[in-house]
Amino acid sequence: MAHTSITKKTTDSRRKEQISFSSLLQNQFAHWMSDLPEKLWDESLCNLAIPGSHDSMTYCLDLNSPIKPSDKILNYLDHVIPCIIRPEIYKWCRTQESSITEQLEAGIRFFDLRIARKPNDTSDHLYFVHGIFTTVTVLEALKELGLWLKAHPKEVVILACRFFDGMNEQQHHELIQEIKNLFESKIYPKTSSEPVTLRRLWELGCQVIISYDDNIAKQYPELWPGIPYWWADTYDPKLLVQYLENQKQAGRPDGFFVAGINLTEDWWYILTHLHSSLKRLTLPNYAYLSDWIKKQVAGPGKHCFNIIAGDFIGAGYLVPAVLSLNNIDVKIGRFY
Repeated sequence: MAHTSITKKTTDSRRKEQISFSSLLQNQFAHWMSDLPEKLWDESLCNLAIPGSHDSMTYCLDLNSPIKPSDKILNYLDHVIPCIIRPEIYKWCRTQESSITEQLEAGIRFFDLRIARKPNDTSDHLYFVHGIFTTVTVLEALKELGLWLKAHPKEVVILACRFFDGMNEQQHHELIQEIKNLFESKIYPKTSSEPVTLRRLWELGCQVIISYDDNIAKQYPELWPGIPYWWADTYDPKLLVQYLENQKQAGRPDGFFVAGINLTEDWWYILTHLHSSLKRLTLPNYAYLSDWIKKQVAGPGKHCFNIIAGDFIGAGYLVPAVLSLNNIDVKIGRFY
């Protein structure tokens, strides 16, 4: 028994060292797009393996903010037992610990941005939401992202704007105009007939692809439609992999798409793991999930992957695993 305990402690210690060491090395991926071999500069971004973060802005959730109005059960429970519900929401809704800049430095190029308006907010601010709202506004986050892009002119990001809880049509138009004013000529429009390749983007000075998951996007040539997200909706890593394998066999969508390797708790799991958290669920399974990622293929073929997004990207597992797929000649994917 004592030997088993010592072995477990040693394993846990090594895991912590690996995570810490990986985090220190993440800035090696700050320029990964410009570091790709020239043979990939003319491949569509839809055929490259791109690391992304799921619920990208949850690193700055505000414990004192309102709960998302559409979560009726949570709002009721928060009214009855807020001292219990608030901490639970925080530890199960927080999917990231790294800021926007830290995620960019770590190599993340797809951002899952769930935008909403706070209920009863008299200001013009929009926030991000996952259960509760963020401390950082949408405009503040986009400005931070813009500053980083200015310092990294050959890196390209894909922003998936969605959810839009509590927003009316006028607020959509105002948000889109703010996005256009902020990024200006860096936006690559959906209307372009040219393939979305790094070489093409570099020639035009474009660095931002904006997916806007609302019908209003059809009114703006700068905006791309919503990007499909394969979500397993399970806390079991084996079931998650099985789901993604089934999706893969059915065939990838045309254009950009996301395979989510994020584990998802349900009410039963939370009630039977009261001392746990999403982080404690995710990190021990990351090695297994990253091993699965490394066995996949990037490219245009039916069974190939494109964007792969996950939680707690600062752990250092996701980005190296996803980018390793670009070391394989993507032309293999044409006949996969």
